[in-house]
Amino acid sequence: MNRVWVAGGTVVDGTGAPGRRADLLIEGDRIVRVAEPGGPVPEDAQTVDASGLVVTPGFIDVMSHSISTLLRDGLSVGKVMQGVTTEIMGEGWTPAPAIPGEAHGFPVHGLPGGDESWAERSRGWARFGDWLRAQEEVGASVNFGSFVGGATVRQYARGHAEGLSSPAELAKMRRVVREAMEDGAYGLATALIYPPGSFADTDELVALCAEVAAAQSIYVTHMRSEGEAILDGLEEALAISGRSGARLHLYHLKAAGQPAWPKMAQVIARVNAERAAGRDIHADLYLYTAGGTGLSSVTPPWASEGRGLVARLRNPAERARIRQAMLTPDGSWEALGHLTGPAGVFPVGLRHPDHQAYIGRSLAEVAAARGQDWIDTALDLLDAEEDRVGSLYHLMSEANIERQLREPWVMLGSDAAGYDPEDRWDGGVGGHPRAFGNFARLLAVYVRERGLLSLEEAVHRMTGLPAEHLRLTGRGELREGHFADVVTFDPHTVRDRATYAQPEQLSEGVRDVWVNGVRVLREGQHTRARPGRRLYAPGARTPEAVALGDVAAP
Repeated sequence: MNRVWVAGGTVVDGTGAPGRRADLLIEGDRIVRVAEPGGPVPEDAQTVDASGLVVTPGFIDVMSHSISTLLRDGLSVGKVMQGVTTEIMGEGWTPAPAIPGEAHGFPVHGLPGGDESWAERSRGWARFGDWLRAQEEVGASVNFGSFVGGATVRQYARGHAEGLSSPAELAKMRRVVREAMEDGAYGLATALIYPPGSFADTDELVALCAEVAAAQSIYVTHMRSEGEAILDGLEEALAISGRSGARLHLYHLKAAGQPAWPKMAQVIARVNAERAAGRDIHADLYLYTAGGTGLSSVTPPWASEGRGLVARLRNPAERARIRQAMLTPDGSWEALGHLTGPAGVFPVGLRHPDHQAYIGRSLAEVAAARGQDWIDTALDLLDAEEDRVGSLYHLMSEANIERQLREPWVMLGSDAAGYDPEDRWDGGVGGHPRAFGNFARLLAVYVRERGLLSLEEAVHRMTGLPAEHLRLTGRGELREGHFADVVTFDPHTVRDRATYAQPEQLSEGVRDVWVNGVRVLREGQHTRARPGRRLYAPGARTPEAVALGDVAAP
């Protein structure tokens, strides 16, 4: 059995308690001893000298988009280099459940290209757990789990159509949510600015979340508005959680667009009041003032109904209708182009040969170079690129990021995929520095440089807090009997290197990472080991979940 003695480091155990000198013994997949420093080296143990380093639990990314990249090779290099050992996926979309025989496109969430073999294989993923079983076959360097995507659930019953769901359609949706909970989903995740998820009304989501509540799980949401109507978006999220009984989590907490910035104080006050009344509410954030999503988010959601945006853009009458809606938004949708202005939109995911000169330039600059209005430029790019244009939207304020970080219920989520920047498959999947720097940035900027959080509190936000919130059995803290998800890093040199101009720069300063007792990062080099495991929420009812000890036997 593999035995590793991690000696001489400062242990920050994930609870928020002060760091202390201690030695760790890893045996198999567990931490079996946390000892006073300087004791004898256990027999047959490999010694790893952690002198001058901090030793912590593995970091937990509660908002990952690594679905396609994990299926590709399982390595998640950009995340592992930051100390991430667990990724939880599912914002809005998951590749299962799927109607038997129907393929879901790969990859997703702005990732370019497509993998036809996986698209074909996904035709058999009738249940949520079928996808994660396929991931187990690939293997992963990180532990992985997921919420079930709200848009996927709706698409299962209604396709990409707008409108209210019938009782029969709602019953079908409730069934697949219930099955997902049984398969180990952490809850239901919605992204209510993107179609078809945006077509679901509050009552529909309450009904679906009743199944989530029955499994004691979480409703997690990219709210219907993070802009000027952010308080309305929050009230809807609170209502869905309150009426259904599901716990609540707010994805990538932010106030998007300068008019909304002052409202973050009201959002925080409202959440704190609800928490003081006993409600279980948490949130995550990424540490950048720009968001990232598709360029299609400058268009109204109805323009994408039935996956028909490109066809509509090629119909002169429909294009004119879309253009008018963008010119004078009616307030019924989150018009990101207007929230930022064209100078704040950067189309970074361009692949057409004629568009390469535009990368790194704002939509306003691209429009000027083309001699067009920004709306026409956006529509032309979406048409030519067939609605696959990842973009940065400079929407948030640094003051609000700091304000949000001060709240003890806020943890970290990258809102990004983990991948190797040297693996340029189908043009690469880059575009936002959060994929490579979010966790290292907390330690470098907000702990070491600004002193906004103590080292112990920052580690707690990335480990113990999300583990407790997600009820990850035996993870998130360095204690005897817990799984050996362990990180060592230099507190003086750990830093993010990724920038908006060069987003695919790996972080520095994390030296070693173990996942379930297996070293996946050795002295800053990925070992290509894939010891990660599928994680199950407490509502799981599969024999595998019970056998692993993640949940109690029914």
